[in-house]
Amino acid sequence: MRSACFALVMDRLGLKIGLGHWRRGITGLSSQSMPWIGSSILEILTLSTGFVSNSKAEDDAVRPLQLRKILILARTNLSWRINTRIRVANIKDVPVIADFNARLALETEGRRLDIDVVQAGVRALLDDSSRGTYFVAETQSAPAIAGQLLITYEWSDWRNGNFWWIQSVYVAEQFRGSGVFRSLFGHIQALAKARKDVCGLRLYMDAHNAQARKAYERLGLKRTNYEVFETDFVLKDH
Repeated sequence: MRSACFALVMDRLGLKIGLGHWRRGITGLSSQSMPWIGSSILEILTLSTGFVSNSKAEDDAVRPLQLRKILILARTNLSWRINTRIRVANIKDVPVIADFNARLALETEGRRLDIDVVQAGVRALLDDSSRGTYFVAETQSAPAIAGQLLITYEWSDWRNGNFWWIQSVYVAEQFRGSGVFRSLFGHIQALAKARKDVCGLRLYMDAHNAQARKAYERLGLKRTNYEVFETDFVLKDH
């Protein structure tokens, strides 16, 4: 059980490190040295240094209450270790958003986009809100954009309302698995539900992106019977 608990903490934090190095390196850990980590996680890690040791005698002396506290904290806090502020993107965010979009295309479809074209496209949307709205998740302790999404609009005469299409979803690699997209989605969903002219949320994804499919399903999004057909005048098949 002791090894399993330590493995849980390490795995969810994405840390690959030996136990000896872990014990020696934990001393200087703080929210300043690791701004992406929450206070509850720091408590888990601090507890873990006394929980897993190189000495059997030390291991045997660990109190059951300490184990229980580690497990409770891990279960309730590890998936929410980054505090973010969701805001509407502005023109200063164009370089980051364009870079994220280029990375998204490469990672999910193997496409290498022309960054100048992408930057022009992002800027054109930010200049005309009727085309859509970019939202970004910004870390609070050391300001940086951790993730983004775009909403565009599709009128449904069946429902007499707009569907908000979620597009350009991207979370920077170092922030993945830490609740960034969940925070973005929750923000968008709350905004949409508060408006009488929005009838629902939709998105499309690359059919081979199994990880994204699981993330969307966990948020309550359901797969539909619709398929997407297109004629693309700009991007060619690859």
